Amino acid sequence: MKKIGLIGGMSFESSAVYYRQINEAVRDCRGSLHSAEVMLHSVDFQGIVDLQKAGAWEKAADRLAEVAVNLERAGADCVLICTNTMHLVAEHVQSAIGVPLIHVIDETARAIRAAGKRKALLLATRYTMEHGFYADRMAQNGVEITLPDAADRAIVHDVIFNELCAGQILEPSRKMLLSIIEKAKADGADSVILGCTEICLLLDPDQLPLPGFDSTALHAGAAVDFALGKREAEARAA
Repeated sequence: MKKIGLIGGMSFESSAVYYRQINEAVRDCRGSLHSAEVMLHSVDFQGIVDLQKAGAWEKAADRLAEVAVNLERAGADCVLICTNTMHLVAEHVQSAIGVPLIHVIDETARAIRAAGKRKALLLATRYTMEHGFYADRMAQNGVEITLPDAADRAIVHDVIFNELCAGQILEPSRKMLLSIIEKAKADGADSVILGCTEICLLLDPDQLPLPGFDSTALHAGAAVDFALGKREAEARAA
């Protein structure tokens, strides 16, 4: 079994979901008391948030690259950045290491295409929705991204940072996000991406007005496939 390196803590609420889902999947595949070989470096999220707010993305990139290098030195065979927003610096992180960085956008796009969907509403932090890196990478993968309007983007961002990252799951917020999805459906979206790793704490992707794609579950599943050699088996079969 290959070792999975996780750059977590952004927030620790969603990192806990990654850890649980990865280990549950390995147990389901291997049976008995099997679990994953995982190395988790959980950063102090406040420091990363401060850099985000300051627009200091180069410093944030250097910080995550340092963590990734340490995970590789410790024996990680792959690395995951356990947050969608910080994939803004994913290329910098990948360039610092010699093992694969499993990219959350690519994995999410893969699932959307496999389901025959092409126009997805993105629910995420303001940085992910507005910086363009997410939509550009999705477009490279054949998926068009639609966004909530400015007022709704602010709602989604605030729910993520003020509630979900603080462990608060509130029913009024769930209803607001469902209303945003209904608007997108009326405007022609054919699917919705839970494009922040905390949103799965609030929304069930299988109980939405549109087909839902949970980036956290898809990312964690890709790590398990890599660790168990399933990706290599797929390539040989192809």
